[in-house]
Order: sequence, then structure tokens, then C-alpha cells
Amino acid sequence: MRPDIVVDHAYSDDAAVVKTGAPRDLVLTADVIAPLVDDPESFGAIAACNSLSDVWAMGGEPRFALNLVFFPDDQLPLDILDRILAGGARICREAGVAVVGGHTVRDQEVKFGLSVTGDVAPDELWSNRTAQPGQALVLTKALGTGVVGQAIKKGLASAAAMTAAITSMTTLNRSGARIGHAHGVTSATDVTGFGLLGHLRNIVRGSDVAATIELAALPLLPDAVDHLRAKLCPAGSKANRAHVAPDTAWADGAALTLEGDDSERELLASLACDAQTSGGLLLCVPAGNADACVADLRAEGLPAARIGSLTAPGSGARITLR
Repeated sequence: MRPDIVVDHAYSDDAAVVKTGAPRDLVLTADVIAPLVDDPESFGAIAACNSLSDVWAMGGEPRFALNLVFFPDDQLPLDILDRILAGGARICREAGVAVVGGHTVRDQEVKFGLSVTGDVAPDELWSNRTAQPGQALVLTKALGTGVVGQAIKKGLASAAAMTAAITSMTTLNRSGARIGHAHGVTSATDVTGFGLLGHLRNIVRGSDVAATIELAALPLLPDAVDHLRAKLCPAGSKANRAHVAPDTAWADGAALTLEGDDSERELLASLACDAQTSGGLLLCVPAGNADACVADLRAEGLPAARIGSLTAPGSGARITLR
């Protein structure tokens, strides 16, 4: 790896970090998603929030963004594109991020996101490689956007569940990062497409630690369990479960099977694999600071919870579910 590259893609970090000779290093990321909701402005806001999150997950601050647009202008009116861009611009203004340009591609499927440039002080950098045994795991947002998103697409989501999911996905992770720094976090990731367990897997591999997750402690979106019980599970979430199964086991040593039953523990395990969009931060916090960290996050209106812990690796599974 070149000496000016601090973090690359080797351990699936949320963004790249490079040195420029300045006191703060550059954080570089790009993310594009397809619509989860029908309202164009809400979609634009969700996509922008999702993209900006990668910089906060590295402990940095996003500064500038470029719009990345894929749009069938021969099939849909440009008014829809204007509304998507307006939603993204609103979130960027809220985050203090300047949109300085972008690129548009004609495509048969609408997609939108941002390329984001931020910065981070070297001693404030969070990476998948910097977690430590003995730390607690704190999750800042509720899980279930993949399952509820399926319900929204099929017209089965209640108004309350839809509102809760959109509110969560358009909530910036800025305050989560700020509070994490105040409580000594050393590593973090944002929980997005790989699901909670998939992103946690990147941390335990990158930092050579093991993790235990308390499924009953997971914060969940309204109706997420009910929709999963009704088999509204996205293909990406099923793929996530298969992907993490070799590294994951139950506390009694049983393997994480690929096809779970409808027991409460199996449903919670599947939600821990649910592919998220604009999810929360998974923070690795010194154990003695974890409860105060959760209290401060909740004071900001986030449904944060202490959901597990990190230990030195043993001979068993990297991730244990209780």
C-alpha cells in the first residue's frame, strides 16, 4: 500500500482515508442506491444521508459532495429528478456539506447518491482495524429498514411504520459520531447493506477480536418483527445471513442456520442480518463509558442501545449470538 494511503478497501472500511500533507487527512467515499419509497424528495434525502454517513463512520466530517444520478429521462419527467435532487440538497445543507457538482447518466432504473469528500484528524480516525477487546458495542439507530422497505414496496406497511423508517433513514449520523468521540470510541462502522452482523464481521476480522451480540437488546423499527414473520425479507438480507453464517454461532455452540424458523430468537437473528439503508453507527466504546454514551445518544432522540461486547479471539466463532 502506498505510504499516503491510510485506509484502503482491504477490510471493507466505510471510506478510504489518504494523506495530503495537511494536518487533517482526506476521507473519500461514494454510494448510490435505488428508491425504497415512492416520494422523490424522501428518496433523495435518504440517499444523501446514506452517503454522508460513511464519513462519520470513519470519525471524520463530510465537507463536499458530488451528485451521482442515474435517471430515465425518456420515461420520467424531469420534475421527479428535481425533487430527488431537492431532497438530497436539503440533507446536505443540514449537514453543512456543499454540493459542488455531479454527474448524470441515462439509465432504465432510477438511482441516486453522492460522492463525498471529508476530513479527519489522524488521532480521531475510526477504522475496522482499531477496535479493542473489552469494549462495548453501542448501536445508535433501530434495525429493520430492509424488512419495512419491503412492506412499503408491497403496500403493506402501516403509516406509523413507514414514517418511523423514513425518519430513521433521514436522520444524520453526525450527532452519533460527535457523542462517540466524546466517549472514547476507537472504531465504528455504519450499518448499511451488509446488515449489523455483516458490518460487525468486518470489524472483528480487521481488528482480530471476537464479538457477542445480545439479540434482545437490539433496537427495532415498529412492525419489523411482524413483517419478517410474514416472510417480507429482502433477498439482500437472506444473502447477508448466508454470508455471516460461517463466522457466527449461538451461545450454546449451535451454528447459525441459513433457514431459520419463526422463533423469536431466529427472527431477531434475521433482523441482525437485515440489509439496512442509512442505518446507525455501530460504536466500539470503552466498557466503562458505554452507559453514559447510550444516555447521551438517547438525549439526542436516538434509540441507541448497548447491544454486545468485544473480547480477544478464541477458537470458536468470531460472532456469538445470545
